[in-house]
Amino acid sequence: MFVSEALALSSAVCIALSSMFISELNGRVPLMRLARWQVTAGFAITAGVATITGGWATLGLWQVGNLAASGVFGIALASTTYFAAIYTAGPRLTALLFSLTSPFALIMGYLAFGETISATQAVGVALILAGIVIAIGVRRRRPPAMIPIADAEPIESVPASGPSPSLLGISLGVLTAFGQALGSLLARPAMASGVDPFAAMAVRSSLAVLFFWALLALPKIRRELTAFRKADLGIAVTAAFFGTALGMSLLMAALRTGNVGIVSTLSSMTPVVILPMVWLRSGQMPRVHAWCGAALAIVGTALISIA
Repeated sequence: MFVSEALALSSAVCIALSSMFISELNGRVPLMRLARWQVTAGFAITAGVATITGGWATLGLWQVGNLAASGVFGIALASTTYFAAIYTAGPRLTALLFSLTSPFALIMGYLAFGETISATQAVGVALILAGIVIAIGVRRRRPPAMIPIADAEPIESVPASGPSPSLLGISLGVLTAFGQALGSLLARPAMASGVDPFAAMAVRSSLAVLFFWALLALPKIRRELTAFRKADLGIAVTAAFFGTALGMSLLMAALRTGNVGIVSTLSSMTPVVILPMVWLRSGQMPRVHAWCGAALAIVGTALISIA
């Protein structure tokens, strides 16, 4: 397997593990408080590692600009629209719409960098997308506490049943996928130039830190009435380590040498990777359709790797 593909898959595993920790906080920590904890801890960890390893020295002015723009679209914008899509269209449809990130990334990679993939790899990408749709698109026995996260931002689950989604909800989901793909595209030139992955993620998350803390200026956001517990903060920091710090840094490392469309596709396998984790945690085996989706994704990954 190529190094970039392995890094992208490792990113998906880390983000899936992070979402399992986040699920423990559902109903205990308000969403925006959790988002602030996540991005702040992620920034502190990645900035600390970059300082220790000298990663800041790999950054130039233009790389900082690209990574900052990547953070605006890939973290601040995409996360915000992802939250809004969940509340408007529901978690199941939002997750399906988020799978559009890969096609968007492929198109953008072709238009911006002239990137191409072989016919075998194209089949692999199609199988992975089909696997993701099957794994997260089938109605479950009951809605999960949390659905997988993007760019380390947690999303609370709401019941899947309800009225038909509005055009606004669908538009928000599509905008989320577009923002995520554009964030990866903007980060690619900086990563290809040799920027340290931890320094890159620190730059990307720094603007998100400012954004989510600035939201405290809104009275509605300030009114978080739940009590603070150190144990909850510890779980949130652990989730940030696996998600924002390690998972997203691995994604940045994958973008240094990998095709942006393929890397985005593999890193979006979190809904498939999380299946065995959910089984171990809940003791309830996911439905057959979910495992079929995972099998398709595995076959697609093999096709991409051996092509």
